[in-house]
Formats: sequence, C-alpha cells, structure tokens
Amino acid sequence: MTSPMISRRTALLAGAALPLAAALPATPARAAAGMLGSAAPQFNRFKLGSFEVTALLAGTRTVDNPNEIFGLNASADEFKAASDAAFIPTDKAQFFFTPTVVNTGTELVLFDTGLAAAGITGALAAAGYTPDQVDVVVLTHMHGDHIGGMVGEDGSATFANARYVTGAIEHNHWSGTDNEGFAKNVVPMNDRFTFLDDGGSVTGGITAMAAFGHTPGHMTYMLESDGQRLALIADATNHYVWSLAHPDWEVRFDMDKAAAAATRRSLLGMLAADRVPFIGYHMPFPAMGFVETRGEGFHYVPSSYQMMLNG
Repeated sequence: MTSPMISRRTALLAGAALPLAAALPATPARAAAGMLGSAAPQFNRFKLGSFEVTALLAGTRTVDNPNEIFGLNASADEFKAASDAAFIPTDKAQFFFTPTVVNTGTELVLFDTGLAAAGITGALAAAGYTPDQVDVVVLTHMHGDHIGGMVGEDGSATFANARYVTGAIEHNHWSGTDNEGFAKNVVPMNDRFTFLDDGGSVTGGITAMAAFGHTPGHMTYMLESDGQRLALIADATNHYVWSLAHPDWEVRFDMDKAAAAATRRSLLGMLAADRVPFIGYHMPFPAMGFVETRGEGFHYVPSSYQMMLNG
C-alpha cells in the first residue's frame, strides 16, 4: 500500500512545479526537413590487380512498356512471370548508361562515352577525372548511347588528348550508312582511330573479344591484371532479367537477333564457368556482378563486397 505521506509529498512537489512550467517558453515548432529527391552514386571504383577500375553512371532514365523492347518472342504471360519472380514491374524499367574508366598505371582508358558530353564529363568529374586526362577511348560499338559523348555541343572533341580504338568490322559497317550520330561523333575523329579484330589488344592487359549480333561488330573486352580478370560486356546483354536470364529472348535493339542470342549464350556460359565478374553497360548501377547457370538460362548475381577485398 502506498504511504499517505509519500503521496502527499508527491502531490505537493507536483503542485509546486506548475508555476515554473507555466513560466517556461513554449518549445518552438520545427519545420520538417525538405524532400531532397531520389539520388544515385555516380561512380564505383575498385582495384583489379594493379589496375584501378571506375564504373561511371553517365545517365539513367525510366522507360515505359519494356515488353516492347525485351522478350519480343516471349508471350505476355512469360514476360510477366519472369518479372514477378524478380520483383520488378512489367510496365516500367530503369535504364542505366555505364561507361568504365580503367587506369592501367600508364594510361587512362575510357570505354564508351554515354549519351552526351555533359553526362560523361559530369560523371568523370564526380570520380575525380578531367576529360583531358583520358588517353584512350574504346568504343564497344556505334549506337548513340555509346558514342554520344565524343563531341560537345560546340562541335569540339570532348577528349582532346585521346586516341580512339574500335572494332574494324563495326566501323566499316557504320561507314557505309548515313547514320547521323556516326557522322557527327565518329567521322570527325577518324584520323585518331586504330582498329581491332577479335583478340586484338588495346594495351597491355586489355583484349578485345568478338560479341557480334547486337551490332555487326560489337566487341566486349577482357581486363587481366596480376591474375585477376574482369569482363566489360557492353550490350551483349541489356537487362539482368529480360535478357541475361533468358538469353534467347529477342531484344529490339539487337540488329541480328539470332547472332545476339548465340553470343549471349556463349559469353554468359564462359563467365559462369570461369566465375569471372563483369560490368554490363545497362545493368543496374554499379552495373557489376557475376553469372550463374540456372535451368535453361542464367541468373545475375550482383557484386557485393568482393572487389573491395582487392585493396
């Protein structure tokens, strides 16, 4: 039972505090912090042997009706089932554009240039680079979202000190067309180009691998340094579910759909068998992961902290 004395004392103290409380100023109301909007990191850097590799987010956008792009030979039910299993919607997709910078210790090599000069130079700046530091620009193929950053709005070369490397078959194909993007961005740099075939070397430790189908001369590249490997697969597969997981599904942007599907199976099979990590130009940023076989297709395993362990 509560002591009457304690209850009386407590009541007296509480009553004494009331005038003090009344005298204190009211706590001012604080406005809620303003909304800052969605944000994404602009670069991801890691060591690969003695190389330093930096993936750059040069752009991202939301695209409606992805089933009009991916899975053209899949039924609506198949497309929905694959999407549901991956917890992604069927009515929208997020596209990513990921050029990659490789510092070999002697040269700074940039793979692809994004949609526009502003995007790639902004991403480079976020990562601590300036365009004039780029020694080599490698073009995996000539679609606009890979060559769009070569020339600024004023017509000047974005990478004033760079030499250019691309596949011979790819350049020859586009040279025979009236493609506006090729004429604007690539043709003015023609005297700076050297051309590779399958197995050609960009520089020590960077080797071209034919991956035709997406375009006639589409190339991927294998990086090798101190026993470590990383593949830059560009657009060999353009979505981690609707293309990588289902390599036979047709993609609207693949110029030779049968060849592109065969390339996916061959390339992804090699990456899975050898457990080689890769960066895919359109994979969810930071665009790096591994491949494992699953059923008749493959499964994308996003990188977590593996590359951080390289020091």
